[in-house]
Amino acid sequence: MPDTLPLSIQLSWLIPLYGFSGMLLSLPWATGWIKRNGPRPAAYLNLLVTLLAVLHGSLVLRAVLALGPQHLDIAWFAAADLDLRIGFDLSLTNLAALELVTFMSLVGQVFALGYLDKEWSLARFYALVGFFEGAMAGVVLSSNLFMSYFLLEMLTLSTYLLVGFWYAQPLVVTAARDAFLTKRVGDVLLLMGVVALSALAGSLEFNDLYAWSANQTLPALGATLLGLGLIAGPMGKCAQFPMHLWLDEAMEGPNPASILRNSVVVTCGAVVLLKVMPLLLISPVVIDVLLAVGTISALGGALVAISQVDLKRACSYSTTSYLGLVFVAIALQQPFIALLLLFSHALAKAVLFMSVGSVIATTNCQDLTELGGLGSRMPATTTGFLVGAAGLTGLLPLGCFWSFGLMVEGLSSRAPFFAAVVLLTNGLTVLNLTRVYRQVFMGAPHPKTRRTPEVNWLMALPMVTVAVLVLVTPLVMARIDRVPGIGAFSSLTALVLVGSGLAGLLAGSLVPLDTFWSRSVRQPLRVLQDLLAFDFYTDRIYRATIVAFVAGLARITNGFDQLVVNGLVNRIADVSMASAESLKLGVSGRLQTYVFTVVAAIVVLIGSLSWLGS
Repeated sequence: MPDTLPLSIQLSWLIPLYGFSGMLLSLPWATGWIKRNGPRPAAYLNLLVTLLAVLHGSLVLRAVLALGPQHLDIAWFAAADLDLRIGFDLSLTNLAALELVTFMSLVGQVFALGYLDKEWSLARFYALVGFFEGAMAGVVLSSNLFMSYFLLEMLTLSTYLLVGFWYAQPLVVTAARDAFLTKRVGDVLLLMGVVALSALAGSLEFNDLYAWSANQTLPALGATLLGLGLIAGPMGKCAQFPMHLWLDEAMEGPNPASILRNSVVVTCGAVVLLKVMPLLLISPVVIDVLLAVGTISALGGALVAISQVDLKRACSYSTTSYLGLVFVAIALQQPFIALLLLFSHALAKAVLFMSVGSVIATTNCQDLTELGGLGSRMPATTTGFLVGAAGLTGLLPLGCFWSFGLMVEGLSSRAPFFAAVVLLTNGLTVLNLTRVYRQVFMGAPHPKTRRTPEVNWLMALPMVTVAVLVLVTPLVMARIDRVPGIGAFSSLTALVLVGSGLAGLLAGSLVPLDTFWSRSVRQPLRVLQDLLAFDFYTDRIYRATIVAFVAGLARITNGFDQLVVNGLVNRIADVSMASAESLKLGVSGRLQTYVFTVVAAIVVLIGSLSWLGS
């Protein structure tokens, strides 16, 4: 590491450690060692170290803007020919993602102070969020595939712990287990790809892997299996089909964790996919799989969202949908558009989930059929929802409007089908968000919404702050050199994009909520509603196929173990007992006989060895 670099860059390896240090600082309160002053000091310490991470990251970003991208290589372990090193890639893309992760962690922690105000295990929550933050910061900065995999494993563990935060509830325990096991499938497949690359390329540094893939020709089957293993991990982290069910299960956790999970955790998975993107070009089949997965996730997630009656689930399925569009952009070699979409989605989805959390905190209800009339009672929450919804769609000229416009413009000539997927996803998302807004914030108050004051300032402040950032996102994009101005795409593209949003807005405004969105008495409509509400029965299909196959295999192995292995061991034991019963009759009790037998055996043994040696 050159000594001429600014100190902020030389110490940039500390940034992931800020989050982990917050976890360690929270342990005395989380474990109950300190009880006299309550758990709040743990929250304040975590906020402090997260603020340091944000400030340190901004200093590094400023230095890199002046000096250009930097690479830090830190020796970790060396023995014989084994040399393990930790690398940090300080590029503008990685640092922008780092600032997004640390800043969203900061505002999420402030929001949690108000949301979990009376939570007795507040310190444990902040310890888990610190663990969460450190793993995410390490993922976006890592220049090594193995280190990225290791940190993704830590994200899986932290997801399990946060989803199961209220572990006294059986449903929460089941949700945490299902989320953990679903993501583990992708992690195991990614590990196979990492091990294969280690053997083939001899290095797991991304720059070395890029050079290797550019000059390497693998057999078609080997290249396909390697690529599928590499995309499996990001598919699990980004809740993509067929590993998307965990995000729905994860809604059982606290809302502040859901804010991070739906905004920046999925972004980290997509960043890893962007880093391995050059390696995927060795197999056309992998690119086709990415396109298929992204398309199914985008359209399927948008369709399933419009049939949900749970407030959090109605918003979380759009995360799967939008990350599906990111997968399509990456597969079509449009990384910059993918990054813009990730940035726009993260901010808008964060403020959307903050408004959702405010509704839940005030009403203690997240069933859409029991909500209504909150618009006049909770103005800040209503504004946050509207800004987040507008920022997620191509209806208004906010972040996703430009991202979708650039994507549709680039795909309309070379891949018109995927341009249509973007437009249809936008329209369905607008329909769903309009439906939710009408159900929650408009209409007559329900019994659970008659006394609903606005949330406290600890929840309102971060919500309004992120809402302002969503509003100024176009100005931020305008300062990026590679983002064109208003003429970025044709007027026809802008018109079609706005038209898809207006169509969704009109459909969402005209749908009769009381009849259509309740379970219809008409058989065809009821079948369609159930199909979407139960996520195309994906979980039932899994139980009838994969789960049934694994369970049958387990029964077969259990039967083999009991009948063959245990039977063989029992027969050997019976023979041993029978021989012991027969030998005990030859016991005389005379010591001289035993000594003579032992000496005779030793003499015979020595004589045999001497004869063999000669």
